[in-house]
Amino acid sequence: MTKTAEPRPRNGETLDTFYRGRVRVFQKKRGYRFSVDAPLLADFVRTKKTDDVLDIGTGSGIISLLLSLKPFRHITALEIQKSLADMARRNVALNGLGSRIDVIQADFRDYDPGRKLDLIVSNPPYIRRATGFLSRVTEKSVAKHEIHGELDDLIRKTAEWLKRKGRACFIYPERRREDLAAAARANGLRVRRIQFVHPRAGEPANLFLAELGLAAGPGAAAAEPKVTPALVLFGTDGKYTDEAEAIFSGRPELRPIS
Repeated sequence: MTKTAEPRPRNGETLDTFYRGRVRVFQKKRGYRFSVDAPLLADFVRTKKTDDVLDIGTGSGIISLLLSLKPFRHITALEIQKSLADMARRNVALNGLGSRIDVIQADFRDYDPGRKLDLIVSNPPYIRRATGFLSRVTEKSVAKHEIHGELDDLIRKTAEWLKRKGRACFIYPERRREDLAAAARANGLRVRRIQFVHPRAGEPANLFLAELGLAAGPGAAAAEPKVTPALVLFGTDGKYTDEAEAIFSGRPELRPIS
């Protein structure tokens, strides 16, 4: 029997392993590389085995790949950049997930899923249009800056696509929290659950994770969001806290699901 050759990174790529080898990912050496945001969001998201999931701005496919160790029915991963969409497809194949994750190259503003969704996730560009400094590497600029759609666009589409009891999960810098809340209110959504991320104990939060859902009908009392215990990334020794280490290495209960 002929043994299938192990996929190898192309020129200018690395092959990295995550969750203690349970997930493998090709990444660009100089282009877009995911940061701590992705595993933080994947850990925050709660899934069900019947979930039809949409991952907006998948990049290399990392959030979809990390979510693959949780229950779900199917994930559609959207990515506007051709080079990253191609890489995401290779990463899906590398992890043997071709029957459960589809990668589509598309601008989410023009995309039509043709159905309502149980779960939407996104680690979106978070720097407002016309602010900040663009990278010389286009992939990085598009991934970090609201060049192809702003927060309001993302939340409007989310409200349009969610099922009545659907959920949507995002990660943003703390400075965009009121922007997200305002966009949610304007589009008939509410924040159901929120978690703050602090670099170190005693320091202000620099990130937050939020789960949104469709708001109750007119006249209904708006429920306060559930606040999940805050996450502190680094201890006084400069190392990851136990909770952060559990997130980044993959919790023991997570197992590849065929």
